[in-house]
Order: sequence, then C-alpha cells, then structure tokens
Amino acid sequence: MANIKDVAKKAGVSVTTVSRTMNNRGYISKDTRKKIEEAIKELDYQPNQIARALFKKHSYVLGVIVPDLSHPFFAELINFIEAFASDRNYKILVCNSLQDAEKEKEYLDMLRQHRADGLIMCSHSLNVDAYRKVQMPIVSFDRIISSSIPYVASDNYRGGVMATKHLINKNCHRLLHISGPLTSDLLANRRADAFRETCAKFGIDYKIIEGAYVKATFEDNWNFIKNEVAPHLREFDGVFCSNDIIAYTLYVFASKAKIRIPEQLKIVGYDYHNFTRMLKYPILTTIKQPIDQIGKKLCALLIDQIENVSADNYVFDVQLIEGETT
Repeated sequence: MANIKDVAKKAGVSVTTVSRTMNNRGYISKDTRKKIEEAIKELDYQPNQIARALFKKHSYVLGVIVPDLSHPFFAELINFIEAFASDRNYKILVCNSLQDAEKEKEYLDMLRQHRADGLIMCSHSLNVDAYRKVQMPIVSFDRIISSSIPYVASDNYRGGVMATKHLINKNCHRLLHISGPLTSDLLANRRADAFRETCAKFGIDYKIIEGAYVKATFEDNWNFIKNEVAPHLREFDGVFCSNDIIAYTLYVFASKAKIRIPEQLKIVGYDYHNFTRMLKYPILTTIKQPIDQIGKKLCALLIDQIENVSADNYVFDVQLIEGETT
C-alpha cells in the first residue's frame, strides 16, 4: 500500500509539499499540484484519515446511532441526514444499535476513538449519563439529554391530541393507545400523555398498552398484537398507534378477525414515512412527521456546534393525514 513518501518520490517533491497540497495550506503552483494529484491517482494513495483528523482536528465524519436501520422511519431519516451532510462536505458513519445498550456503548466508544467530529443520537437504549460524559458535539432526536445538548423532535404532544380528537370526532367512545415503553425518557411518550389527558377532558373511556419502542418486522408486531392487544381489542372502537407499522399490522389482524374497519374499529397511526406512503390499501389515517426537515435540522445543528455556532432545540409541527382507516 502506497504511503505519502511514495507519492512525494513519484511527484519529485518533498513530503511536506504533498501534505500542504492535500490540506490546502500555503501556495502550491498549478504544475506541482498536478504532479502530486497524478501521483496520488497512479499510486491509488489513500491517506490515513485518523492521522489527518489528529493533525487538522477535524475528520469531517459524523456518527449517527439508530435503534434499527431496517425500520422505515430511520432508513428515511438517514437519507436526509446524509444528503445534508454531503452538501456540507461531511460523511456519515451509521451505527445500528439494535436496541442493545451494550452495542450502543461500543459504537459510542468507537466513534470517539476514530475522532468523529460529532454525533447524532437517535437510539434510546443507553442511559443519558453515558452521553453527558462524551467530549464531542451531540444532537439528539426525540430525547432530552441535558440543557447543553440540543434536541430535535416533532410536536409529539400536539400529535397525540390531534390523533385522539380525530377518533373522538369520528364518534369513538372507547379508545386504546398502543404506546412505546413509557418508562423510557423519550419525547415520543408525550403522545401517550396527550392521549390520556384528551380522553379525560372529553370523558372518554381509555386504555394504554405499552409496546416495544421499535418493532420493524411484521411478525414481531403480529405476535405483539396477538398476545397483548387481541384479548382486549373488541372492547374498543378506536385505536391510536404509536407508529404506522403497528397501525398497519393491527389493520390486517383486525380484518382477519372479521372486525370491519373503519365501521367497527377506527385506527390512527403516526409517522407517515415511505412505507406508509407506499400503501395503496388501506391508506392509513396517521400523524405526519416532517422526516426530511427533521433529518436536515439534526445535521445542521450538529455541524453548527462543530463549527462553533450556537445551536438550540427545535420542534417541528405535525399534520393529520386522513385516510381510509377512520
């Protein structure tokens, strides 16, 4: 494998001149730059990025930790993060924690060791104390870590109110909410708060069943509904689901159980990611998060911190998309 000395020898210049050319420091003539670039190309020289990061104090690499890359929401979010990062000449390193705190900790250590410039934290398995100790810029999604670490979220509480009111306005009188794990410190749990408070305000009977934060597979969701939700399902005429995957699985499960939707059971989801938009039947009624804007804002706030620009929390508005399930 070629090194910087090989490049210098091939181009007939000093190692210092090669280094200055690669790092755009000082004046380098066009002829000298051309010789060096041709030598780099001919030798297929790959600079040691870690060494360059130590020298320049910037790696132009951003870490992104997600709970499950196969989940449509996070897959789409990564696309928008990467696109914005690329526009700003940054690369991203995606870490898939699979909702495993130990794996998340290992990824966090790896990003620190490889001198990533900053971290976008979308996973929620690891205790917030581990992130408070990290000496690098961080921005979180849907989670408050500390007053010094900015976060980006959609208005989860308003989304919960909109979903619950929509079901009530459709003449539902007994409501169920399938939430994430409410013991987790997630801003997404404000949806459950909104559901509970809105039901109480309108005198509606309700129940909350906690599910896993991310269940990307249809089989996982099916088993969860079969074991946890099905014994209670006929008690309700409206269900607010914490995400669209569980909402769609519930639709299929209820249909197979001869429960007519929306006549006997109305369903509202949450997210409106590419999976939801792809569905031709049913068209889910759901709460839309602006995933494109969330991804861009996460990346922008992180780069602001890296480049010593102040960064504040940001909460996006949400929108009710009415489909065929209510």
